[in-house]
Amino acid sequence: MTASHETPAPDPADEILDVVDVDDRVVGQAPRGEVYARGLRHRCVFIQARDATDRVFVHRRTPTKLVFPSLYDMFVGGVVGTGESYDDAALREAEEELGVSGLPRPEPLFRFLYEDPATGHGWWSAVYEVRCVLPVRPQVEEVAWHGFLTEGEVEARLGEWEWVPDGLAAYERLREWRIGSRT
Repeated sequence: MTASHETPAPDPADEILDVVDVDDRVVGQAPRGEVYARGLRHRCVFIQARDATDRVFVHRRTPTKLVFPSLYDMFVGGVVGTGESYDDAALREAEEELGVSGLPRPEPLFRFLYEDPATGHGWWSAVYEVRCVLPVRPQVEEVAWHGFLTEGEVEARLGEWEWVPDGLAAYERLREWRIGSRT
């Protein structure tokens, strides 16, 4: 009788990320766990997914997330892997977190350097939007609850729910960007 050997799932803390400088130039690589522990600047993507009726995908992160566990977010997204482009990471993360395949490529809107006021650590953040008309099946490892909310419902919950601070900063910048792009 032979024993079957299952390969354990990779530990997200071991994923290699590019470390970048204040101008978003790659200056090295390090495992995600080290990047977080040492507060090294890296790259992230934020994708606002909207359904066919323009409602925003909102979710609560699982308690096992390395960063901001159990908080609400109005974006899907995550870190950009070593050598990966922002655009490729946006599509990969959106499909992974929404649990779909065949999404259109998310549309890039803008980038900003987020600096966490609590720790002073920062990451370059690329903000995207995508229309998702497919039925979503979010990853249970990433998403504890989800729903599509109108813009008004999101706004009403801003003061009620505890949101991830970088997502909230991206959301505020996105509102300002949309106002500025109309003028």
